[in-house]
Order: sequence, then C-alpha cells, then structure tokens
Amino acid sequence: MLRKKGLTSLKIFVTGATGFIGRHLMRRLAQTGHECTCLVRKTSRVDELKQNGVRLVYGDVTDAESVRRGMAGCDTVLHLANLYAMWHLRKQDFTEINVEGTRHVMEAALELGVKKVVYVSTVAVFGRPTEYPFNEESHPGPHLFSEYARTKALGDALAWELARTRGLPLVSLYPGIVLGGDDDKASGEYIKTLIYRRTPTPIFTHSVETYVYVEDVVDAILSAAEKPETIGQKYLIGRHAMNGLDYARLVCEVAGTPMPPFRFPDWFVILAGYWLTFVSQFTRRPPWWGLSVDAGNTLYNGFYYDGSKAERELGITYSPLRLALEEAIASYRAREKRK
Repeated sequence: MLRKKGLTSLKIFVTGATGFIGRHLMRRLAQTGHECTCLVRKTSRVDELKQNGVRLVYGDVTDAESVRRGMAGCDTVLHLANLYAMWHLRKQDFTEINVEGTRHVMEAALELGVKKVVYVSTVAVFGRPTEYPFNEESHPGPHLFSEYARTKALGDALAWELARTRGLPLVSLYPGIVLGGDDDKASGEYIKTLIYRRTPTPIFTHSVETYVYVEDVVDAILSAAEKPETIGQKYLIGRHAMNGLDYARLVCEVAGTPMPPFRFPDWFVILAGYWLTFVSQFTRRPPWWGLSVDAGNTLYNGFYYDGSKAERELGITYSPLRLALEEAIASYRAREKRK
C-alpha cells in the first residue's frame, strides 16, 4: 500500500521497528512520503533502517525518557514493541515491556499532543470468548492462556482507560497468528519443525486458529494511521481459520515435505508441554519444539474470529494463506543455504 496521492505526510514515531512485523512495516514506510523516527536499542540490527533514511533514537520502551525524546515532534505513533514469547526466562520482563512499556508510550503521546496512536496488540487478549467466531464486540473469555496474553491484556486495558479518561487518540489492532518471511518467533519455529522433519506429530489437530499474512497486517497498520475516522476503533486482523491438522498439511504441501508420521492426542501434547517446561527450568533454554505450557494452552484453546471489520473499514484485502507460507518457507531455506 503506497501513500495515496494528496495524503498529508505524517511524522511517525515507531516502536518495535526491528521486530518481525516491524521490519516489514518499515520497508513499506520507506516507499511513502511519511517521515519516520524509530526507537531502537543499541543492540538492535539497524543497518536496513539507516539505509532507508530513518531517524534513530536509542532507548527502550522501559525507559520513559527515551520514549519522550524520540516521540517529540511526531504526530503519529505506531506502537509495536512488545515481548512476544511462549516461554521466557525472566517473567517480570513481560510486565516491564508489555505493561509498563505501553504505559510509557501512551502517557508520552498524551503529554506531547500526538494526534493518533496505533497500538498493535494481539488476539490473545480475548482468551476464548463464548461466541464462535468472535468479533471486536465480544466479551473476552474468563481465562488468558499465557503470560504474554495476560500482560498484553493489561497493556491494552490501560491504553483504553487513557482513551476513556484522558482522550488518548487510540486505535488498536489485534492480529492472530502472523505469517511471512523471516519470522523467528513461535509461529515460524513451528513451520521449521515441520519442513525440516523435526517433529513426530502435528500438534492440536482439532483446535482452530486464525492466520494472517504479515503484509496484510502492515496494510492494516498504515490504513489505521492514515484514515482519520479510525480513532476509537478496535480491529481484529485475520481471516484464514484452520484446524491444526489441516494447517500442518498445508505447510507440508507448500514445502513439498511429507507429513509427520504420528498423530499424538491433545492430552499427550499438553503433558509433553508441562514436562518440557519443567526441563527448561534447569536447562534455562526454551522447550524443545517450542512446546511450553503457555504455547500448549494457547493453541489447544485456539482463536477463531471474524476479521471482516478491518476489510470494510480499513479497506484491506486478506491475501491467500498459501502466499504467506510460500514466503516464510522460502526465507528459511534461503537462510539455510547461506550457512
């Protein structure tokens, strides 16, 4: 999505620009007339951002002063920075980044008079609503299934409380499982276990998840930022719902690799998640196959939702899931060849 002719150029402050979605977003922003400032850590890889002429401010969302310094002079905020993990050695990091970091971004936006904040949250904050599929108006389920979901829900709630009580010009996006090139998070790791035949079984064959191509998420972010009428709105992002067995079959079909030979029942996979998480307490390394308790509970409960509001109001068109998988698998294989 290129910036439409005649659209006013925005001065955008971006957090999370070096993450999976952030990298794709910044490549697209480089094709627009918008001016971008990115908050980055000194340990982040920023060569591509520098090549695209982006202004860099070194800091972190946990450092309120660096957030204010980077945001000063900007009229639009795209807040993507978060700790997304289904297992993490320091649980307190989830709160520091997903809750307090979000608080710093939102409060700075209010102090500096920003015109709009686009907050990229996650569908995980809905838990498992009683509606099936659920939508933006659905009441969240009584349980959240990971520390990631719990802290993102707290960050989401505080942002909307600031919108209600202090007029924060907020719009929130809630993607499902995001797929695309160079994804090294849980969704990408699972694809790699399938295509490199590192797992004996597909997991949670009956649970349904909703998937979305990363470029469609980028479309939604840019549209939410550019359209003035989006303030105060929530958008679920994604359309392709599949159960675990059909999803594994599609991954293997696209990759041209055979399906794993076994079909372990859900209860066995859940028990394996508990055991592997227990082992990780001693090894201090992520569980094998990424199968932690949080990952198991999240995928077992699934999330099947209606993302059509984003199509209608943001004007996005969801790409075929096969396209996202083709791009993801090609990126992993290209990386293997470079080793």
